[in-house]
Amino acid sequence: MQLAGWSDEYRVLTSRSAAEAGPYRIARTPYLRDIMNDLSVDSAVQRVVFKKCAQIGASELGNCWIGYLVDQAPGPLLLVQPTVELAKRYSKQRIDPLFEESDRLRNKINPARSRDSGNTVLLKEFAGGVLVITGANSAVGLRSMPVRYLFLDEIDAYPGDVESEGDPVALAEARARTFSVRAKKFLTSTPLIKGASRISREYERSDQRKYFVPCPLCGEAQVLEFSRLRWQPGKPKTVQYQCKACEKLFGEHYKTALLAAGQWRATAVAADLMTHGYHINGLYSPVGWLSWADIAQQWEEAASDADTRKTFVNTILGEEWEEEATEVPDWQRLYERRESWPWQTVPERGLFLTAGCDVQVDRLEIDVWAWGRGLESWLVEHIIVPGDPARSEVWAVMTELLGRTWEHETGARMALQRLAIDTGFTTQQVYNWVRGQDRATVLAVRGVGAYDRVVPVAGPTKVEVLASGKKVKRGLNLWTVSVSYFKKELYKHLSLDRPTGEQMAQGFTYPNGYVHVPDTVSDEWVKQLVAEQQVVVRSRHGFNARTEWRQLRPRNEALDARVYARAAVWLAGADRWGEARWRTLEEQLGLDAPPARKPPPVATPNPSIPPQVGPQQPATGGKINQQPIVPPRRSITYW
Repeated sequence: MQLAGWSDEYRVLTSRSAAEAGPYRIARTPYLRDIMNDLSVDSAVQRVVFKKCAQIGASELGNCWIGYLVDQAPGPLLLVQPTVELAKRYSKQRIDPLFEESDRLRNKINPARSRDSGNTVLLKEFAGGVLVITGANSAVGLRSMPVRYLFLDEIDAYPGDVESEGDPVALAEARARTFSVRAKKFLTSTPLIKGASRISREYERSDQRKYFVPCPLCGEAQVLEFSRLRWQPGKPKTVQYQCKACEKLFGEHYKTALLAAGQWRATAVAADLMTHGYHINGLYSPVGWLSWADIAQQWEEAASDADTRKTFVNTILGEEWEEEATEVPDWQRLYERRESWPWQTVPERGLFLTAGCDVQVDRLEIDVWAWGRGLESWLVEHIIVPGDPARSEVWAVMTELLGRTWEHETGARMALQRLAIDTGFTTQQVYNWVRGQDRATVLAVRGVGAYDRVVPVAGPTKVEVLASGKKVKRGLNLWTVSVSYFKKELYKHLSLDRPTGEQMAQGFTYPNGYVHVPDTVSDEWVKQLVAEQQVVVRSRHGFNARTEWRQLRPRNEALDARVYARAAVWLAGADRWGEARWRTLEEQLGLDAPPARKPPPVATPNPSIPPQVGPQQPATGGKINQQPIVPPRRSITYW
């Protein structure tokens, strides 16, 4: 029995894990049929690579495969998620419902509550085999046992090196060598960074299959490309697709028939004939999931923001994003545009204060920042506390700082809401001081360089615990900060233009995120604020490319302090505050409600003709069906 037929007959989707609950129907996602055939036990294909956009059905395909193997061809099976935490979540949200909701699978695994059931979060025993679920960040999990079946999910999110033992994909695949030609491997992921994308590397080594569908008007077979979507600017619901052959436009109501008539075609010769590679983008998403109008709207929203475009390219187009060296704002331009307001005074639009502290060998450097609506910010004071951080006098000054207040332009006094302090240098001394402070105000942070974190600030983790796991009294919460995320955000905000005098007279305001620097700071401080540049570093073989921040100048304290102050804003929750919270802060300062923010207009690309994104498709054509496709006239009911 093949996987597609088994899934249609026995698989049931639950609302706990799927948007559309009910019996699984391969007709809903016909582009998955060939992949399922390759994963079936009667197929000679040993390795399947699926490079795809987000939310296209790949995870449910993998779950179907797991259920199919347990029922039809049991054996040792390893499922690898990017991290152990994600593995635990996947087990509870996807694997448990897989067995609980299917009559065919319900009794294959013992209940988790029974003694010695062989059913834990990360291990599921069944007759003839075992399912082990682990994270790519666990070397122990990747070398724990030989496996016949290997499901590697979201491999682009795996770490580059797991506990100094090598590439996690290579470690996992080594587990299947014992089974030789009887082994089957399924590698799937949304691609991330060009040059560092594992799934793109594996796909390029394969036969590079693409899903060709016939034009409903002329029948010409072609790959659906984002660059051929057409819509009126600002009206994404007018979107249509322009045929590559006849150049006529057709609507999305043809899509169900198009998908059903589609065919996978190899566009390259694989290095290994037992490996099949597939690539698909969001234009193929079934009706009712991601529409072409959704894609057009998301492109319009992403057109003027590089970070949003990156997400669009990865998750909608299923293509890797080519990182470029970050453009460093010109320090002289920033120095010349400094503004005049009283030093150590909070401007009117500043509504709360945070500070970031950078610890050096002979001093502490603290920057106090005021923040307003749209996270517009003003430097209020730059403070240097001289002395060896190992000396108690230095920390006594820091304690006094926590009790200070700053005068607001209205005459009110404002205290620090949060202070984030770096723990990377003289760590124990920093811990000793933080332990004695209010943990809601003083935050111990550790910077990491990873940009593609799920959240910019993660944690907290307990850094002081006994071997038994019991927490030490007054133990510390340590927050992990993605410094790359906040540095890129800062550079983007420093590049914003302030409104001209004429625009201000017309009611325009400073754009969200605008950074105000007082004329009391020196050129050295401004240089430190832009002292680093993000560059792309590639290995000798072109893989394992990564981005990293490199200093352009000897000192970067102002940049680090800003990052920590911004992390404190994130932890205060200001990124998610609504109108009521901002209005409360204004009322506390006796301020009237401001008029609606009206940033100056910014020129954006014309979305009616999207640029070609990603590589050009191969010129492989041919008729699939000589007759034009006629869309169904009756309504469609979706399971």
